[in-house]
Amino acid sequence: MSVQGIHAAQASPARTKSTRLFRRAVPVFPGGVTRATVEKDPIPFYVAYGEGAYLVDVDGNRLLDLNNNFTTLIHGHGFEPVRQAASDLMRTGTCFANPTQHEIGLAELLVDRIPAIEQVRFVNSGTEAVMFAIKAARAFTGRPGIVRVEGAYHGAYDWAEAGQAVASNPDDRAAISRAIPAYHGTPASVADDVHLIRFNDVDGLEQRLHALRDRVACLLIDPMPSRAGLLHPNATFIEALSSAARKHGILIIADEVLNLRQGYAGASPRYGLTPDLVTAGKIIGGGFPIGAIGGREEIMRVFGTQVNKPLLLQGGTFSANPVSMVAGRVAMEAMTHDSFNHLEALGERLRDGLRSSISRIDAPFSVTGAASLFRIHPKTNAPTEFREALLSDAEGLVMRGLARHFLQRGILLPHGAAASLSTPMTNSDIDLILAAFDDFLSVHAANERAQS
Repeated sequence: MSVQGIHAAQASPARTKSTRLFRRAVPVFPGGVTRATVEKDPIPFYVAYGEGAYLVDVDGNRLLDLNNNFTTLIHGHGFEPVRQAASDLMRTGTCFANPTQHEIGLAELLVDRIPAIEQVRFVNSGTEAVMFAIKAARAFTGRPGIVRVEGAYHGAYDWAEAGQAVASNPDDRAAISRAIPAYHGTPASVADDVHLIRFNDVDGLEQRLHALRDRVACLLIDPMPSRAGLLHPNATFIEALSSAARKHGILIIADEVLNLRQGYAGASPRYGLTPDLVTAGKIIGGGFPIGAIGGREEIMRVFGTQVNKPLLLQGGTFSANPVSMVAGRVAMEAMTHDSFNHLEALGERLRDGLRSSISRIDAPFSVTGAASLFRIHPKTNAPTEFREALLSDAEGLVMRGLARHFLQRGILLPHGAAASLSTPMTNSDIDLILAAFDDFLSVHAANERAQS
């Protein structure tokens, strides 16, 4: 945005300091931001600090945070046990070339909780975790290709991100999309080794995997694809996927970087999925950068054993840094069965309340999600696969209006992504969200009547 555009965008004194900061950012950052995922409407607001379920921006606006840094902050902001543990640790040093005892503690916790993880390696982000999981599957099977779900998000590794967009006509339900590389200049060969399936498409699954069986190392799946619509997996799809993968010697990678927050043991057991490898991140770092690859010991041997050289080298200057290890362990230890049950109850209350509001006035909206995750769609029927979740231009404007409406009522609702709850939230916070949505539906219905 130009400086002139910034002046034009400044709509109220409540965004004065954010506008001033954005003016400073524009000359030094492409697009004025350092992450493509930062929402600008038309400028971002800058955060001063967070406290519990709320954050406060530089202009003093206090907002109920349903983003939680893209679902990472399961305990909200400034969680005292993590703050104290990280503060104590940093007096002794922040990173070392040698291992520390702290990485063992977090690894033991993950191995103990998650059935599919027998051994684990730590990295620095969810993108790295998925990248090394794919590489591990290739090293183990000797095959180059991957199968992934159309429209799902798995980070920024070339082979993981190809296929986020639809290449064929989205309305053609019979078409199998071709994997499109995510950015201009990607080697064409990347798309040759990425093969797409449709989420919840049982009929085409076996035929697709049978045709690719000799070329594919792994099937990469988010048990509840978030950016593709926070889609609920059908049991028959999970069963067919598991059966076909086992039949053809294809490893299943469950990308739970986001969805690990669905339960004490993660998301896969919830939906009957038994993966060979699991990727984790976000909540396991306690608010600090982290990623993890875990899985069967037989497969994890590709990273090396005490007697064998690794088939796959994996390093990283900040991998397993003690700050992330300690913060993650403390945050995860606080996620007891009771904590997950608390979030589950809040999530059910919220989703039920949203659906009741929609049903009461027969509004053209639907809700998806599970546990502490939810997403509102401007569609009468909840989507079951990516193409159904795609927004038209008009629907995109509706969702932008919903986010603005929530912001005016002191709630930060992600636009076009999963919203999440945190442990400090209470029923009063849920009531605040439901009241804002009720009000939005009334305004939306009135606008629709005025335009008809």
